[in-house]
Amino acid sequence: MPPKPVPTQRQKRLGHELRRMRAAAGMSAEEAAKLLGVDRGKISYMESGVRNISEERLRTLAHHCGCTDEKYVSALVDMASADAKNWWDQYREVLPQGLLDIAELEARAVRMRASCTIHIPGLLQTTDYALAVFRAVLPQLPEHEVAMRVAHRNRRQEVLATNAAPSFTGIVHEAALRMQFGGHQVAREQLEYLLSQSEKDGVSVLVIPFAHGAFPGAGQTVLYAEGATEQLDTVQIDNSHGPDFLYREAELAKYRSHLDRMEDLALSPNDSRDFIHAIAQGH
Repeated sequence: MPPKPVPTQRQKRLGHELRRMRAAAGMSAEEAAKLLGVDRGKISYMESGVRNISEERLRTLAHHCGCTDEKYVSALVDMASADAKNWWDQYREVLPQGLLDIAELEARAVRMRASCTIHIPGLLQTTDYALAVFRAVLPQLPEHEVAMRVAHRNRRQEVLATNAAPSFTGIVHEAALRMQFGGHQVAREQLEYLLSQSEKDGVSVLVIPFAHGAFPGAGQTVLYAEGATEQLDTVQIDNSHGPDFLYREAELAKYRSHLDRMEDLALSPNDSRDFIHAIAQGH
C-alpha cells in the first residue's frame, strides 16, 4: 500500500476549517458523511487535509452547517481548488515542505506584518545577506542546498512586485540592523537595499531602537498573514526545527496584539529610514 500523501499547510488549514464548521454546527462525522454521500473515513481524510473536497460538497456542508458567510465559504472553495502548479512546486522534495508552505502563505495573503529581532525580514533580504544567513545554519548545509534556498527566497520576494501585491509591514529591531551577516560590506548593502524597498508603495519598514526597551515577543520572528477573510488569518513563526503555523482564534488575537504593540513602540516610517541610514553610514 503506497504511503498517504503529506498534505500542505493550505490543505491542512482547509481541513481544519471544515472540522471547525462541522463541530460548530454540532454535526457528527457520521452525519457529515451521510450528507455528502461518502463513507466516514473520507470525512476524516478531508478534515486532515489528505483528501480534497469538491466545491459542490463544500457548499452543501456549509449550507447544512448554517454557515451564511459567503465570503468565507468562497475563500474555502478557492483553497480547495488551488491545486494548479505554482512556482514553488519545482522545489518539492528538494527543499523542506515548510519553506514551500511559507511561499504559498505569502502568495495567498492580502496583507502581511513581520517582526524580526536578529535579522532582516526574508522578503527584504539581498542575495548576499541571505547566503550568509543560510550558511550560518547548523548542521551546516551543503552549498547546493544553500543555493536552492537562496533562489527560493528570491522567488518569494517577487510577491511584493506583482500588480496584486499584498501590503507588507516589516517591524525590525535595531539589533537586526546592526548584525553583520556576511561582514561589513554585505551588511551595509543590505541596509541600503532595505531603505530602497521601504520607499515602495505598499511596503513599510518600522524600527524599534534599543532605547525603546522591552517589547512583546522579544526574540521571535513572526509573520502575520491576513487571508481573504479574517477567519483565514495565519501566524507563521520561525523555529530551529522549521516553521510553525498557528491559526486558532486565541493565537491570532495574541499575535495581533503583539504586533500592534510593536508598531506603537516603533519609530515612524520616515524616522525609521533616517535611523537605518545613520547605521548604514556607521553611526
